[in-house]
Amino acid sequence: MKEDLLHFIWKYKKLQLNDLLGTRNEPIGIVNTGTHNHLAGPDFFNAKVNINGQLWAGNVEIHLKSSDWYAHHHEQDANYNNVILHVVWEDDASVFRSDNSEISTLELRNYIPQRVLEAYQKLFDKNGVQFINCEKNIAHVDTFLFENWLERLYFERLERKSQWVFELLESSKNDWEQVLFAMLLKNFGLKINGASFLSLARALDFSTVRKLQSDTLALESVFYGMSHILDSEEIPDEYYIRLKKEYIYQRHKFALEEASVQKPEFFQLRPPNFPTIRLSQLANLYTKRQNLFSRVIHASQLETLYELFDVSASAYWNDHFTFGKKSKKSIKRLTKSFIDLLIINTLLPLKFCYAQYQGKEANDEIIQIISQIKREENSIIFNFKNHGIAIENAKDSQAILQLYNEYCTQNKCLQCAVGTRILQGNG
Repeated sequence: MKEDLLHFIWKYKKLQLNDLLGTRNEPIGIVNTGTHNHLAGPDFFNAKVNINGQLWAGNVEIHLKSSDWYAHHHEQDANYNNVILHVVWEDDASVFRSDNSEISTLELRNYIPQRVLEAYQKLFDKNGVQFINCEKNIAHVDTFLFENWLERLYFERLERKSQWVFELLESSKNDWEQVLFAMLLKNFGLKINGASFLSLARALDFSTVRKLQSDTLALESVFYGMSHILDSEEIPDEYYIRLKKEYIYQRHKFALEEASVQKPEFFQLRPPNFPTIRLSQLANLYTKRQNLFSRVIHASQLETLYELFDVSASAYWNDHFTFGKKSKKSIKRLTKSFIDLLIINTLLPLKFCYAQYQGKEANDEIIQIISQIKREENSIIFNFKNHGIAIENAKDSQAILQLYNEYCTQNKCLQCAVGTRILQGNG
């Protein structure tokens, strides 16, 4: 028995509702189960329960055992003084409020239909399960419910990402341009160089970037120099030498310190993702798109964002991937798929957080943009599709990742709309 099943049973009234008796043989009638509280405090707020002929309004606390009340020190917490009913699987101790008044206790073990327990056991039965607990049932869940759940999951994912965004905002002393700069650097670095590029953002004050935005060579030199890409003394390349001289000048001018910057990797990367290319593209983005943060925030259409990020690396990189080694000529423009990743992981989370910061809501605009972006492709998305789930766009794929990582892999089926619907159908 797990506590989340007791929460489910109470919330959806999946128990015998007639002839309920408390552990002191007092008649109990459930009028309203209350509002499920997922934060600190009692589990259900504003419930209404008839106890021994008297109507009580207040909160309900749920535990596996009555003694958990004391294990969690609720008797010392004033937030629990308004608990009118203690709902448990096993009553092993009398429970009192801080004023020593006893709380009525409802022991559920004798009031739960066997079919509910069997459905619960079946949902968590790992026999024959290859992917997720509900893999045999998920495709049959009501489409309207599932689509609404996916939208909620997408915003839940944005909420999770927002914690980091607001941490960046605090460390930057409320400079949203610095926040965008750090987020872009991390995502330009992708998985392998994300941490390295972020260390550059932490070491380089955005005020310096502002002062260099009219000079691509100068900005590139600072990005490369602080990232230790200009450390070699043995590259006989004219552009490399120019960048190195420029960095020495800018380093002295702005008192730049690169000791804390982690040198990026080239190993295991496709050449278009080499740090030389990505840092040049970012430098060109900032020199060609002044007031980037404001332009991102005011861009309400997907095409506007595509146009805003339609930039290329400097001309030198047209026939290079690394310094001093020529390659087949190709313009190193940000691809649409890469811009999609930036929109998904940087721009939309930024819009979401900035709207929250201003006390506004940008949900409709965010949904409108992400619903036009092609879905991501990975093994998780493939497996859900293979189990009959339609994943139409990036909103769906982001929501599916949230579902899998935060619910499926953690067996939080009773906090998931799919799991609760499956159990409701059997209770």
